[in-house]
Amino acid sequence: MTQLKVAIIGQSPFAAEVYKLLRKNGHRVTGVFTIPDKGNREDPLAITAKADKTPVFKIKAWRNKGVLLSEVLELYKSIEVDLNVLPFCTQFIPMEVINHPRHRSICYHPSLLPRHRGASAISWTLIQGDNTAGFSIFWADDGLDTGPVLLQKSCRVKPDDTVDSLYNNFLYPEGITAMGEAVNLVAKGIAPIIPQSKDGATYDPMLNKKEDQRVDWTKPAEEIHNFIRGLDSTPGAWTTINDEEVRLFGSSLWNTDLPPNVTNKVDLAEQKGSIHQDGLLIETVDGRFINVERIRIGTKTIHASKYGQVDSDNTIVDFTEEELKTTNDLRRIWENILKIDIEDDTDFFASGGGSMDVVRLIEEVKNNFKVTLQNINVFMAPTFMDFAKTVVLVSRGNVALKEIKYDVVEIQANNMTLRFPKQLFIDGEFVNGHGKPIDTINPNDESVICSVESGNSEDVDRAVRAAKEAFENGEWGKISARERGTLLFK
Repeated sequence: MTQLKVAIIGQSPFAAEVYKLLRKNGHRVTGVFTIPDKGNREDPLAITAKADKTPVFKIKAWRNKGVLLSEVLELYKSIEVDLNVLPFCTQFIPMEVINHPRHRSICYHPSLLPRHRGASAISWTLIQGDNTAGFSIFWADDGLDTGPVLLQKSCRVKPDDTVDSLYNNFLYPEGITAMGEAVNLVAKGIAPIIPQSKDGATYDPMLNKKEDQRVDWTKPAEEIHNFIRGLDSTPGAWTTINDEEVRLFGSSLWNTDLPPNVTNKVDLAEQKGSIHQDGLLIETVDGRFINVERIRIGTKTIHASKYGQVDSDNTIVDFTEEELKTTNDLRRIWENILKIDIEDDTDFFASGGGSMDVVRLIEEVKNNFKVTLQNINVFMAPTFMDFAKTVVLVSRGNVALKEIKYDVVEIQANNMTLRFPKQLFIDGEFVNGHGKPIDTINPNDESVICSVESGNSEDVDRAVRAAKEAFENGEWGKISARERGTLLFK
């Protein structure tokens, strides 16, 4: 395979990982063109390339009033290039640059082109309710995501997938691998050039305006669910609760019985909501329900079940010596990302952290501590010490445990106090059954020890529905086959 001289044009941790892979595959990255620093913070691609002494050019703009800047073109031509690679690029790159190398330019786009052209492709894949997601690597031309396709890869969209889960579980890791594969195909001279079909082509608008992010409660449950997850976790779909603006995250279609443990009723913009232990339950115009797990009020994200309650999360975590070292290492990671001194109460987002910084933080935690987090872990614990606690608790395996309440039977026997539940356990909670309670008899003297709940067909049906939902859409369904195997053979 021929070694190519590659220019990487783009930004973000994704581009940095593509840079590493191309070098690992034997190609020579002769230059990196990325965005200017934000304050005193460099883009991850620039940081990674500078560490290898690869030339880095920070370009504010390639054109002025539609005309290519000659000084920028001269910078670009100062390096030898066989192929431009655009892993993630938010700038408009002039065709003089796109067509300059002998192999021209290839781009990554997070949709199955020609569907969902545009800058919010992952969001629209979910909003439109697509059953299949994926990405395309294509040859750049003068249109918006219109060039011939080099390769595509796809995955099934799960019912509760979000932008974060699709990106983190498939589009990010598989996209990096595929960019390496695409460059190798170009190097071997066998890269496909497949014109995009005109059938099924869509151009989707950006979702960067607040009015485009508001939940429309006149739509049916499935469309609202798809809209909320299509903006999860950035920027978040918004509505009002009791006249207070909130962002909604962690949506799911509610297909089980209505929860018996409603703690509060709230007014949404055009609907009524019920606060319960699993979140915020909302009935939609078609008579169905959606459940929202988390809401953000201002800069603080909370579990929806806690809405209206006084913040009482004062969890005390006693760190071991090793965990104190982890905390110090975490502090350095935050300092490297945010470029400020980190105090225990430093807020990641108030200090300038953005969505790409969240991705970088999660990757660094995974690489340094072998702890796998989700974007939501950062949003739920935005201050440094809260985040450090989260990392430590996840590493211990005891994070996010939910208190289970039940009716207690207490018995004194053999100088011991025995306490145990007498109810049915269905869908993660103890509940009373619809059958007649059954007495438990002491065979020694035929006295009644206690009465326990019994179920009927209605209880069995509810349990089966809950088990099916948990298996298909619960945590088990969100993890990979490798992670399932690790748990089973632990």
